[in-house]
Amino acid sequence: MIRAVSMLMPLAAAGVAQAAEVYRWVDSAGGVHYTGHPPPASAKQVKSLSGKGNVVEVDKESFESKKAREKSPVVLYGGACGPICDEAREFLKQRGIAYEHKDPSQDPESAVEVKKLTGRLEVPVLVVGKTHQKGFEPSSWGSLLDAAGYPKTPLIPPKP
Repeated sequence: MIRAVSMLMPLAAAGVAQAAEVYRWVDSAGGVHYTGHPPPASAKQVKSLSGKGNVVEVDKESFESKKAREKSPVVLYGGACGPICDEAREFLKQRGIAYEHKDPSQDPESAVEVKKLTGRLEVPVLVVGKTHQKGFEPSSWGSLLDAAGYPKTPLIPPKP
């Protein structure tokens, strides 16, 4: 009996450890912290994270990418324009870029925006902050994203 109880104790402790709460918070210098205890009162952007088993949900976007997105959001004007639009979307996916997608063929406002930007109603068009590039050219798109501070690789690689 004592042996059975001593064998079950580590299992019970593991269950309690898995149920523990995890906090995500940002300090005054902008550093992100993950702790098993409540953060100090001066902490900003406090989130309580819940997990399943030994998995905890965390950010899927790097700080560098978030900063770039806030300063220079990305918009892709495209639609069902065939392989060129598919390649454009895949390029952004492989680089881990969060973007807003607008389809001028489905949305008249988007069509007006593209025509105003480029003088023509052709897609794809990439807008990064206040700069735009019409047509898909990987090196040009990469240069735009680099100049805006987007990382070259995603924090979490995309699934094949």
